[in-house]
Amino acid sequence: MWQYTLKRLLQGVITVWFIATATFLAMHSVPGDPISGERAATEAIRANLAARYGLDKPLGEQYVIYIGNFLKGDFGISFTQQNRQVNDIIREHFPVSATLGILAVLFAALGGVLWGALTAIYRNRLPDTVIMFLVILGISVPSFVFAALGQLALVNINNFFGVSILPVAGWGTVSHMIVPALVLGMGTMAYLTRLMRSSMLEIIHSDYVRTAKAKGLPAERVFLKHQLRNAILPVVTVLGPAIAAITTGGFVVELVFAIPGLGRYFVQAVQQLDYTVIMGTTVFYGSFLVFMVILVDLLYGWIDPRVRVQ
Repeated sequence: MWQYTLKRLLQGVITVWFIATATFLAMHSVPGDPISGERAATEAIRANLAARYGLDKPLGEQYVIYIGNFLKGDFGISFTQQNRQVNDIIREHFPVSATLGILAVLFAALGGVLWGALTAIYRNRLPDTVIMFLVILGISVPSFVFAALGQLALVNINNFFGVSILPVAGWGTVSHMIVPALVLGMGTMAYLTRLMRSSMLEIIHSDYVRTAKAKGLPAERVFLKHQLRNAILPVVTVLGPAIAAITTGGFVVELVFAIPGLGRYFVQAVQQLDYTVIMGTTVFYGSFLVFMVILVDLLYGWIDPRVRVQ
C-alpha cells in the first residue's frame, strides 16, 4: 500500500508542476498588458509597475521566480486589487466555495446512489422511467438555467406565502445554501444516477448475488453487503473529480446567487487580465483536483485491494 501511495503522490507532484508551467506560459501568451490603462498613466508609472511586479525581466527569469514563489506557497500580489495578496483572496473566499461544494456533493452522492439503486431495482417500470427522464433532463440542461429557474421558483414561492421561506440570494446561513447547493449538484447527481444504475444492473445478475440469495440470506443483507457495496465502486472512482469539479466549478451559480466565493474573483481576474490572481487560482484549483483524485485512488485501493496489486 505504501508503494502504491508514494507512486500516486509522485504522479500528483508532476501533474501540479505541469499545470503551473502550462498556466504561466498560457498567461504570457495572451494578448494584452495587465499594467496598461488607467493604472499606467505615464511611461514612468508603467516602468515602475513593471519593475514592481517583475514584468521587466526576461521570461525565463520570471518563470524561475514564479516557480520559486509557488514552492513557498506565495502566489504574489494582485495587479488590480491594491496591496492584496492572492493567498489572502484564496484564504478568505475559497471556504465559501468549498462549503457550497461539499453540500452539493452530499446532495449529488446521496441522490445518485439512491436513485440509481431504485432505477435498477424497478427496471423498466414506472419509477425507472420517471427517474431516468429526470436524469436526462439534469444532464442536458446547463447549471445556469437551473440557477435562474431556482431563483424564479423561490421568488414565486415567497410571494405566494407572503414570507421569505428561503433567501433568493446572498450568503450567511444554512437557508442561503440549500437551493444553490441543489442547483450546483444537479448535473453530478444525474450522472451518478446513471452510473449507479448501470453498475447495479451488472451486480444484480452476478453469480455471487445469486449464491447469496440461494443461501437464504435476508434481502436487506444481500442488498447492502453484496449489491450496494460492489455497485458503488464506479461511483467512488468518479467522486474525487466530481468533488473538485463541483467545489471549483460553481462560478455561474455563485454569480447568480450573489455568493462571495472564489469563483467571483476568478471571473473578475479574467476580465481585468490580473495575471497573479488567474495563475494563483488556476494552480490552486488544479492542485485541489489532483489531491482529490489521489485521495479517491487511495480510497478505491482500500475498498478493493486488487487495485494495489494491479
